[in-house]
This record gives sequence, C-alpha cells and structure tokens, in this order.
Amino acid sequence: MIVATAGHVDHGKTSLIRALTGVDTDRLPEEKKRGMTIDLGFAYLPVDEGGTIGFIDVPGHERFVRNMLCGVTGIDAVLLVVAADDGPMPQTREHLAVLDLLEVSTGAVVITKVDRVDLQRLAEVEAEVHSMIAGTSLADAPVFTAAATRDSGVTELRDWLAGLARGRIRRDAGGIFRLAVDRCFTLAGAGLVVTGTAVAGSVGVGDTAQAVLSGQSVRVRSLHVQNAPASRGSAGERCALNLAGAEAKRGAIERGDWIAGLGAPAPVRKFDIRMRVLGSEGKAFANWTPVHVHLGASDVNARVAVLDGTSIAPGASARAQLVLDRAVGAVHGDRLIIRDQSSRRTIGGGRVIDIFPPVRGRARPERLAFLDAMEEADHRVALSRLLDLSASGLDLERFKANRNLRGDEFAAIQAALPMQVAAGSAGAVGFSPGHWARLQARLLDALADWHRRAPESGGVPEDRILHGTGLKLGREAVGALVSALAAQGSVVRGRAGVRLSAHNPQLGPEDAVLWPRIAPLLEAGTRLPPTLREIGQSAGIEVAEVEALLRRAARHSLVHRISDNRYLGSSVARRYAQIALELVQLDAGGFIGTAAFRDRSGIGRNLTIEVLEFFDRTGFTRRIGDSRRVLRSIDDAFPSAG
Repeated sequence: MIVATAGHVDHGKTSLIRALTGVDTDRLPEEKKRGMTIDLGFAYLPVDEGGTIGFIDVPGHERFVRNMLCGVTGIDAVLLVVAADDGPMPQTREHLAVLDLLEVSTGAVVITKVDRVDLQRLAEVEAEVHSMIAGTSLADAPVFTAAATRDSGVTELRDWLAGLARGRIRRDAGGIFRLAVDRCFTLAGAGLVVTGTAVAGSVGVGDTAQAVLSGQSVRVRSLHVQNAPASRGSAGERCALNLAGAEAKRGAIERGDWIAGLGAPAPVRKFDIRMRVLGSEGKAFANWTPVHVHLGASDVNARVAVLDGTSIAPGASARAQLVLDRAVGAVHGDRLIIRDQSSRRTIGGGRVIDIFPPVRGRARPERLAFLDAMEEADHRVALSRLLDLSASGLDLERFKANRNLRGDEFAAIQAALPMQVAAGSAGAVGFSPGHWARLQARLLDALADWHRRAPESGGVPEDRILHGTGLKLGREAVGALVSALAAQGSVVRGRAGVRLSAHNPQLGPEDAVLWPRIAPLLEAGTRLPPTLREIGQSAGIEVAEVEALLRRAARHSLVHRISDNRYLGSSVARRYAQIALELVQLDAGGFIGTAAFRDRSGIGRNLTIEVLEFFDRTGFTRRIGDSRRVLRSIDDAFPSAG
C-alpha cells in the first residue's frame, strides 16, 4: 500500500512519518538546512500480514506544488496533515482540492502539534477540518490527533494504517506495465536507477521495457519493490528499477518519463479529457486558456479547447481537448491536474478519455457521442457502445492502445462481444452485427447499380465498388465484406473484378454479333488453341478487330489471354487446369513438371511454357525451381463467366 502526506508547509508531515517509521525523509542537504521538504521523500513500514506500507512525503510549500503532484500519482491513501496551532492553511486547502480532483477517497486527517494548543483551540481546529473536508472525496475520512515529537497519538494512527493495509483489496495488475518516473539517478557498479509508482501491469527481472518519451529500449537488470529486493513488481507498488541497455543513462531518461512494457502507446501531444473546474474559481474557465498540466510526474504547458460549449462554469465539468507544448505519456483513465499559466494555483483536474482525437471536427455531435462511449469504465461496455456508433468500423488497435490492454486481455473482451473483424496490415477494424449487415446490403446495392449502368462489365475492381456511394471503408474492410458475401454465394470474384452471382455479363451490341463467329473456334477441341490470325481467317474478321474483341471478352472471363497471340476459351483453360491436377496426383512430391505437362497435353514446349506461366499469373500455380505447385481450386482460379 502506498500512502502520501499532504498539507501546508511546516505542519509536521516529515516528523509524523519519522514517528511512524523511524525514517527521516528529508534526504537533501538543502532540506536539512532549511528545515522543510523540497522534493519527494520516502519511508517504509512493514505490516504483519499486510505487506509493506510505502510513505511518500511531499512538499507543502506553494513553490513546490509541482513536486507534490509528482508524489500523489497512483497512491492508495493519503494523510492530510493540519497543525493544531495554525489550523487549515492555503496549501492545506489546495492539497485537499488536488486530492479531490484525483478522486483519492481513502485516507485520514491528522491534526498535529496538539501539545501546543489547549482543548478549546483543538476543538475549533477539528470543527474547521470537518467543515473543510465536507463535500470532498475525503468527507468520510477519520480524524486523528497527534504530537509526533512526543509520540502521542502515533500508535493509534499506525494501528489504523496497518488495519487499512491488511484489509485493502490488492490493486488489479492488468494492462501493460506503466511506471511514472519521479526519480532518476546512477549508482556505482549498478548504473541507471529509476523510481516511481507502478500504475498498471507488472514487470520482472530480465523483462524488456521502453522509456516512453525518449523511445529507448531498456532491460530490467534488477528491482526493488517497497524498499526490498524482488523478482517482480506490480501496480500499486513503489518500484526502483535498475535499467540496462545501450542508451540507458541518466539525462536520456528523466522525471516525467514513463517506463512501460512493450506495446504501450507512443507519447501524444493532444488528447481529450473530462475536466472539472474547482468551485473556488471566481469565473468560468474560458476556451483556449493557457495552463500547466500535471500528469504522472510530468509538468507541461498546454492550451485547453472546451468541447461542450465555450466555457466551463466553476464547480462544473465538461469535455475538453488538451493541446500540449510537448508530448507526454497518457492512456485512457489517467488522472491529471490543471494549474494556471503561472503555475500558482490549481484550477481543476480531469481524467483522460481518448488519446487519438481526430485532426478535425473535435466538437462535432458524432465525436461527442464517441467520447460519451469512451468514458465508460468497463472495457467491454465501452467497446460495445463504440461498435454501435461506428458505422464505418472501429479501429480496434487504437481502442486496445487507448485502454492500455494486453493482447490476451483484449482477445477475451473481443470474444465476449458479437462483432465482425476485418484484419489487414494496417490493423484490425471491428463492426457490430447490425452495421456489418447494412454494409453488406450497401455493397450489394452498389454492385447492382454498377451492373445497371454497365451491363457488359464482367465485374468491378474491389477498390472501386463503393465509389459514389458516400461510404468510406478501408481496403481490408471492403475485402472482408466481399469475402463474406462470396462465401454466402451472393457475389463472385473473377478476373474482371467482383460481380453479383446472378449477373451475366453481356457483350455490347456489335460484339454480340461477332462473338458467335469467334467463340466456337476458341472452345473447339483442337490440339492447339488458334492464334489471332487463324481466328481472323476462319471468321472473316480483321486481326486487329479480333484482338480488340477478345480483350473485351477477357474482361467478362469469357476467354483468357495467355500471350500476345493466343487466348484460351474458358472450357479449354479449365481442361488444361484439370491436366495439371492429374499430374499433381501422379507425382510423389505433388509437383507439375514442364515436360510432363507438355507430353500429357500434346501442345508442344513453347505453348506449354505460355500456359504454365499463365497459371502462375492467375495464382492457380506457383513456380518452384523448374516445377510448380497448385495453389487454388479450378473454380476459384477460373470462375465461369455466367
């Protein structure tokens, strides 16, 4: 369990941790000299049957709020510290606001230095504390009193923390490993060490990981978890990773970076969030306001584009887009804090919704509906809603990256939902059953319209089927639709393209007159297919006219061009293909030899080579050395024209 302190400067946070653990978290010389915490400090308390409690001591001074925000990433609980003599102060209230924005609901308020005040003053401070936390995420937090320097009240607080640690539900370690780097240093003999809170997944010794911002590949040489050597660290634990790798050196990896498992999304400079503005703000938060964004351990300048209207009223929440000056690591669900441009006060906070916003149309109604679905915490519910919204398909790879899901986790979610998937080199696209059926109907309508406009056409190239329909689908999606319809028998894939199975290509009027004079010559059972000249002489047609007609007929799959001078009728092509299959069955290795095909077909060596090369071009066979293998069925390679 990880517990952070919070509260105003000099209210006794460091002394309280020292009393609880025996560890002084002020480690820097400047901290010793000035008597206040400047950077994060760490201490650990072993608990019987509860593991180890890790404490993060954060600075309380206003100038070091940035460091405080680094320390509250991924914590399980908080100790909000209030000095009895001062009572709640400005940084107490700002720290409480930050915790509320980060939705930290587990913790306690500790009123320290009670030995310095009388009972009346203590009662006044207790009343102020209860009033202060009312309506926040810590509204139900218990209130303890303590005098750390006298060890008064410390035992009761320690016992409460131990009970909390024993009873807590271990954080889910799902997702790809992510650790927000808050410290980075080198050790003699070990090399680079980074520390931080693991917020997702797990990592082990020997694992390969990546520094998200620098893009470096690193290997985990060794690790400490909750201040003890370990073989594996998981979400919800403080981890120190000793990293190895050619580029693993201090300076290349810094505070604000993330160490993540392979497959984690790349850093982004723009993403959509749900933003809540503090009720203490004096005016509405305006569109395109410059701000400081704190996410993980990073602090980056940004502009905020309000998506719901033009401003966000104090105390209200709305969707917005952050446009950052530089890239950060982020995934869906990450919490963040937004401070003003001068970084002097906290304005609000939020949660990441989508790290892949569109280039244009960020506030269109369909985009806002998409964000509504993306806000669903349950991955399966979100995916189901997004599929219903995505008429042209949903990029499944982006969904998986957005939600920081491992491959096996996403596969389980995908298997639980009815969907059609079109996979290709660019990734996978998912469709709901309803949208898939509508797209199939649209594709069939597009083919029918094409056939009405060009009845002589033998088919439409797949990449042109949807031209003019207004539908925009990727090549893989169109191919998957055609494959599904072909399996149902609704369409046929031919050399001329895709056509409806009920469509019989028709030659133009002039070709229809000439075709009956040519077709019998191409389908005749002669030993050798006729040349263009022989066809022209037999039919009484000029050779150029014969060639033009045969080229058009080939688009209907009525004939097949095997060389500049010869065409095969469909039945002849299928007869030669049948010979090839017979030779495959006779050969021990399942190959077709050139000489064997020549002898069995009786067409001579030159024509044999032309026919076999034609088979290769159609994908019916593939050449391997001097022989060939059959790859497709005859019906698939040479579909009938009608």
